[in-house]
Amino acid sequence: MSNLKSHIANHPWVCAACNLLIVMAAYTLSRLFFFLTSPDLFPNVTAAHLWEMVLGGMRFDLTAILYLSSVYLLLALLPLPMRWRQNAVYQSVAKWFFLVPNWIGIAVNCADMVYVRFTDRRTTITFFDEFQNDGNLLSVFLQGAVQYWYVTLFALLLMAGLVCLFRKSHFPVSDSRIASRPWIYYPVEVLLFVVSTYFIVIGIRGGFGKYTRPITLSNALQYTDRPQETMLVLNTPFCIMRSSEGSTYTDPHYFAEDEVAQIMTPWHTQSSEPKTQKLNVVVFILESFAAEHIGFYNEGRGYTPFLDSLLAQSVTWRYSFASGRKSIDAMPSVLSSIPMLINPYIVTPYSTNAVSSIADCLGNEGYTTAFFHGAPNGSMGFQAYARSAGFDKYYGMDEYPNANRDFDGTWAIWDEEFLQFYAHTMSTMTEPFMTAVFTASSHHPFKVPERYEGVFPQGSQPLHQCIGYSDLAIRRFFEYAGTQPWFENTLFVITADHTNQLCTPAYTNALGQYRVPVAFFCPAHLPAEQRTDIVSQTDIMPSVLGFTGYQKPYFAFGEDALTTHKQHNYAVCYNNPVFQIMSDSLLMQFDGKEVTSLYAYRTDTLLQHPLPTEQAPTEMTDYLKAYIQQYIHRMVTNQLTHE
Repeated sequence: MSNLKSHIANHPWVCAACNLLIVMAAYTLSRLFFFLTSPDLFPNVTAAHLWEMVLGGMRFDLTAILYLSSVYLLLALLPLPMRWRQNAVYQSVAKWFFLVPNWIGIAVNCADMVYVRFTDRRTTITFFDEFQNDGNLLSVFLQGAVQYWYVTLFALLLMAGLVCLFRKSHFPVSDSRIASRPWIYYPVEVLLFVVSTYFIVIGIRGGFGKYTRPITLSNALQYTDRPQETMLVLNTPFCIMRSSEGSTYTDPHYFAEDEVAQIMTPWHTQSSEPKTQKLNVVVFILESFAAEHIGFYNEGRGYTPFLDSLLAQSVTWRYSFASGRKSIDAMPSVLSSIPMLINPYIVTPYSTNAVSSIADCLGNEGYTTAFFHGAPNGSMGFQAYARSAGFDKYYGMDEYPNANRDFDGTWAIWDEEFLQFYAHTMSTMTEPFMTAVFTASSHHPFKVPERYEGVFPQGSQPLHQCIGYSDLAIRRFFEYAGTQPWFENTLFVITADHTNQLCTPAYTNALGQYRVPVAFFCPAHLPAEQRTDIVSQTDIMPSVLGFTGYQKPYFAFGEDALTTHKQHNYAVCYNNPVFQIMSDSLLMQFDGKEVTSLYAYRTDTLLQHPLPTEQAPTEMTDYLKAYIQQYIHRMVTNQLTHE
């Protein structure tokens, strides 16, 4: 009897199950560690709700672990002769096929505890496309591992725990009842293998019965009270593996083709008056300049004294929104009026579609066009997008003189030096010109040049001093630009790529985390005004074309908010894993099938009092559905330019 008990306790099936439970425990500990070290990301979570999210997260953990452990499970459970499975080399190979993939899974899951602060979502397969041309990722990773040493230490402890607790299977060869009866051994082992395979498949799919489709990222919503909590429920290996499967977009067919065009259409016919003098256009996309960091939006409390003064002389909106949460979302949104829905456009299979842009449209009107970004050429896919969007020239680190001297050591040329290069280069360009610049210094690892250490307010986040430094760089740009003959005849557009390192409750919620500046400054032609309606990054292209007197039809998901009143006063974004639309008073979230949340954000600034979803205006819901349908259909069919 003791031999039989020993055989069962050390059987590969039992040992494999124990090893999987060990990894499950590691992921659960990671989830609790993430929660405890990031209270600002998960405010007002009760113990009961935390437990709900922990239990719900185990579904996603199991799927990821079974994927990562699949080779190990095959080696452990395959009904081979007992002497083969007992072989030391065979056992060692099986062990390493268990440890290495799960070490990697734990490492990326823990690393994402840091990275989600910059993206507000778990990392997906698009990460590898976003950074495929960046050769400094190892340096960035090592800096992060040191800066967030406690996360690194926690990951190493979990990885060591897998080694210490790993259970090695063992058949007691002395048990003659097994060794001498292959007609019992093989049928039993084959049966166990078949049963195990069935449950492994079920585990990878995430359930059976009513779960007719494998679980996806959106299934995490059923365990959360708000979309941001999905980053606690999900794990990164699951997100990477699920996002790599199959086609991203499927036409939802909410409306018939002729009906959807009546509700929302991206085809625009410009009706503004032509200009007798063509204006230059300069677009600033400021890295991580959230509205929270800008004093103009917060009664003077901020880190941008110069930008505050500039916005006071501009046309602005109290509520202006980004269309995405990553840097690569900004270029299509700002320059081509193509928002980020589901995945960043630049890294989707549709990124080779023909697109139009401000540069493309104005270039056809005789404008000289150029895009500037101080990072290594090819970084973030910006150079490729600039080219596809119709920019004549691209100025990156390769074109910048003295790059070695002015490189920040991590990402790009320091903003002060690069913006001076930007201004001086424009002074050599033939007018009219259209240019855009993407700044870089207000970015992790949140450093400023040595000569400015201790100069700018430190604030409560590492980013804040960098915002102060970049604000100084912008001031220096305008000091020089103001002396140039092209200055008075130029429309300046100011926006940010996305928000970052938000602190206050009014900005850490589903509304505030998309609030960025959108401003138009034209010294000789545009009086200052703060408007009460809303605007989005996707409205920038139509607004620029309207103000410059562009007369031809064009394609855009936004509307002219500068020279006319928007026909549909909405802003749309994708707040993973829900679609989100803001009107002048309401915020609505939609999961692709039904409205999931509704808030009156002007009065409920912290989004603590959801309205009944039945109160969602039909026209608002229909517009969002039509918007999604138009977006997906145009992507899939490559119709992102005017016919």
